[in-house]
Amino acid sequence: MATRSRRPGNLPAEATSFVGRRRELAEARKKLTDGRLVSLVGPGGVGKTRLAVRLATELVRGFRDGAWLVELGKLRDPALVTHAAMAALDLRDQAAAEPRELLLRHLRDAELLLVVDNCEHLLDAAAGLIGEVLRAAPAVRVIATSQAPLRAVGEHVLPVPPLALPADDPLERLRENEAVRLFVERAVAASGDFELTDANRTAVADLCRRLDGLPLAIELAAVRTRALAPAQILDRLHDRFALLANGTRAALPRHETLRTTVEWSYDQLTAAEQTLLSRLSVFAGRFTLDDVEAVCCFGEVPAEQSVELVSSLVDKSLVQREPAAGSAVYRLHETMREYAGSTRSPDGLEHRWADHYLQRCARFGAEGRYRLVEWLTWIEPEIDNVRALLRASSDDGRGVALATSLIWYWVTRATTEGVRWLDELAPAVASPWTYFARGFLAVLQSDPVVAVPVLERGILAARAAGQPDVLCQLLAMAAIAAHMAGDRPAAVRLLDEAAALSAGRDDVGAALMVHQARTLNALGDGDLETARAAAADGARLSRRAGDLYSLTWMLLNQGFAALRSGDAGEAERRFVEALPIARRIDDRVAQCYLLGGLGACAASVRDPRRAAQLLGAMDGLRVEVGAIVNSAMAPALSSATESALAALGPARFESSLREGLRMSRADALRLALREVAAPTPNGPLTQREKDIARLVAEGLSNKDVGARLFISERTVESHVRNILNKLGFRSRTQIASWAAVPESRGAGSPYP
Repeated sequence: MATRSRRPGNLPAEATSFVGRRRELAEARKKLTDGRLVSLVGPGGVGKTRLAVRLATELVRGFRDGAWLVELGKLRDPALVTHAAMAALDLRDQAAAEPRELLLRHLRDAELLLVVDNCEHLLDAAAGLIGEVLRAAPAVRVIATSQAPLRAVGEHVLPVPPLALPADDPLERLRENEAVRLFVERAVAASGDFELTDANRTAVADLCRRLDGLPLAIELAAVRTRALAPAQILDRLHDRFALLANGTRAALPRHETLRTTVEWSYDQLTAAEQTLLSRLSVFAGRFTLDDVEAVCCFGEVPAEQSVELVSSLVDKSLVQREPAAGSAVYRLHETMREYAGSTRSPDGLEHRWADHYLQRCARFGAEGRYRLVEWLTWIEPEIDNVRALLRASSDDGRGVALATSLIWYWVTRATTEGVRWLDELAPAVASPWTYFARGFLAVLQSDPVVAVPVLERGILAARAAGQPDVLCQLLAMAAIAAHMAGDRPAAVRLLDEAAALSAGRDDVGAALMVHQARTLNALGDGDLETARAAAADGARLSRRAGDLYSLTWMLLNQGFAALRSGDAGEAERRFVEALPIARRIDDRVAQCYLLGGLGACAASVRDPRRAAQLLGAMDGLRVEVGAIVNSAMAPALSSATESALAALGPARFESSLREGLRMSRADALRLALREVAAPTPNGPLTQREKDIARLVAEGLSNKDVGARLFISERTVESHVRNILNKLGFRSRTQIASWAAVPESRGAGSPYP
């Protein structure tokens, strides 16, 4: 199997140094050894997220499938917690299976660490999901962060206190205090020349004590050393705290300490910076400079100053910058967002925000089919804003129009979520395009029971409205649904009407739908000549129009029609053309079918090992995305499986199939496109590991293996663990099966 250069996962790189928390890290490691769910619990701003990410970073080497961060802070809808987990794990809601089913299926045999961050506002939903994951996936461990315990079965709660407060210690001793170290490191980063000295040590220590050791508050204060000495910062903060406490010396609650520090930081801004920060709180999640200029730049915040103002807020640690494909994106820490929202004036900002996303999504609906990569790149970091607008618009007609305009996002990224929004928002009588969108998703889910009546209502609505463009597409989609339902006469009638209507119109979308319906229905009927011709016409048209989604599927259908006609060379050419496009638009279902198609091509040219590997890779991806092998593809895939099995024999076939199953999706696509050589599973094994694998296959225990090779039992355990990781196995039985197949052991094997 091709090896990865790094452990899989999505943990963010630490942009700043991590300070202290040795006791909490040690305690969390111990709790994760004793149990499988550790909740880091503490107030906002105490550093739970940084602690969780650092803990996961230190532990990731012990998890074959890596560590993954699921961020819930931007989420407001508990029904979308599973979708957030799937997105974090790079899974795709693109087929008929329910997202939670797909997630649990993916995790069932995984060995990974899940970090679920900011659970406090979604406690029940987060606890429910985590509980199901732990029951379904015995090798998964979870670190959760929350302001309150999840109260889940098996939960180990680790309170996260503020950093230890400094005492009146000498300078060298003071440097070791965690709160002081954090202040000094952030001050050095901010000013470039800050140094803790005898002259400022008292002010720094007092400042850390005054801020209750809260990391976020300390960082906000440290940034100010660019312009102020620690004593000056302390004086200004002292005045603010005294005012809040009404002149008493009583300690403030920690949440008030943090809020007061945030408020003080806000007061240090210029008027334009204050206004912009307040306005940025309107965004539900991440945002770009384009969003800022469209929504927030008016009045005292001119658009030409947007870059300078946002950069200044980033420098002051009030706005966070995150990497993203194509351009920088920004977000507010939840504490900052709450405070900024409380300072926002009622100046119609919410309307500007809503209008901005309604207009952008309307353009996505109009242009997305022909500029799919560009629009998918736009929406992926923006989806929290779009979801917030869907929820905010649920009581008016804007919501269903918005959900309808997102059809190409639902089709390629979030099918079941799209179904949920359309079902929830659509009125009793909807627009023809809404019926088309819902029918399209039902067809993708192989659900003719829903698709047929929905599309029938759409056809009636389009006729009544006199809209031939959408009527043509509805008729073609209804023909696919009718054929799927087994009603061939209706399918023929609907397709004939769609073709006649399309023939008199210059409408690329309608023509493509007709070609797709004709191709799919002909494949289902076994009319391979018609299918090949219709798919070829559709491929030419979609290639000219720049419709990458349609082009992928036209080429795929063209390939399967050629394969079933006995033309494996033509099939492989079409599959090889389609697969890079499917990879570019990240269509996982198409990738799955194309892996299988190329496996069938390999079987037809008597390359059974490659065929089995690709069929195994297809099966792994099929389970991951919940794809269903339809009747048009099944004969070719069944024939390829039988051919490879007969050529290799059961043991070698299963070994090659497992190699494909264990491949990452990226490695499988590279193998299919011949960008890498076929994988060999034994390559990474050392000679000692091969010796131990042979003895394990003989049924020896670790103690017996150690006695045979004159090494300790613990050393044998370590070698066995390495063998399991390198071969992607989970049991000694799998090692024994692998060792029993000579070809799987490869060159340099100690076996005869």
